Amino acid sequence: MKLRTTPKGVIAEDPERGRWVSLPGATEMLSLLAGGAEARAEVASRIESVAGDESATADPATAGLPFAARSLRAFSLWESHYEGSARMLVKRFFPKPVRGLAAGFERVTRRTFPPFKPNERFYEVPAFYVGNHAAMLADGEEMPWPSHTGYLDFELELAFVLARPLADPSPAEAREAIGGWLVLNDWSAREVQAEEARHGMFGPAVKSKTFANSIGCDVISADEMPDWTAARGRVRVDGQVWCEGGTANPAHDVGEMLAYAAAGERLEPGDVVSTGTMPGCCGLELDRWIQPGQTVELEIDGIGTLSNRIGARG
Repeated sequence: MKLRTTPKGVIAEDPERGRWVSLPGATEMLSLLAGGAEARAEVASRIESVAGDESATADPATAGLPFAARSLRAFSLWESHYEGSARMLVKRFFPKPVRGLAAGFERVTRRTFPPFKPNERFYEVPAFYVGNHAAMLADGEEMPWPSHTGYLDFELELAFVLARPLADPSPAEAREAIGGWLVLNDWSAREVQAEEARHGMFGPAVKSKTFANSIGCDVISADEMPDWTAARGRVRVDGQVWCEGGTANPAHDVGEMLAYAAAGERLEPGDVVSTGTMPGCCGLELDRWIQPGQTVELEIDGIGTLSNRIGARG
């Protein structure tokens, strides 16, 4: 099932009739997602029972944030994204001697400059940072240009929300806690990220990543995505496709990610987890930069779109 949250409650998509249907008494999306197969059956029954009732049609345009995020953890799972981002951070923002050394090595050897590659730990343990869940933007909201960056960037990410609590789970138990999948934009300040990579004690999670994220209004139940590594998506800027990508061949499975994140601590319903940037799906890897006034639209097939207009520079 696909769900949205509106001021009048949770609504469900009726794909056969091309409309959205109200769900009387359903005020919390996370409760519906936690209901599993039984809740999905009730929603399907509701959709069929009002097939000819136009009064049951809901207005999807009033949707906002689908739920209140309790926390945010954003992982990094794709080697090619890691390498492409590292290469462009150096090319665009590092001192000239470092740029020259990296470019010269790759030109002469035709191999990846070793510091651009993830270290062994990347493959041993799922890497993530804890973001600012209180800075979530909804679909259609303006993204204010942050005062501390001149290089604002988007990242297309497949994310999910937990519908059940977790504490020291096995990977299989962790997967069972996933309630639904959604689109996430992990906004980034790139020259700030470059400085943090060079000097920061805590890596990219100090100021380059914590000022804003956006999540889409559509959430699909976990059963709607049996293979999360087959997801495909794209980014449009002012209607023009800038990039396309997918989630194939991650370094870790979502069960491993969640088991690691919940080791020694408790995760709860409403915790949002991002699988990380789809390879090639950020402006940094493209060396192409969004500007004030542009509209950035992210799309993942089978889920939906997430759109935000960029505000003016302060």
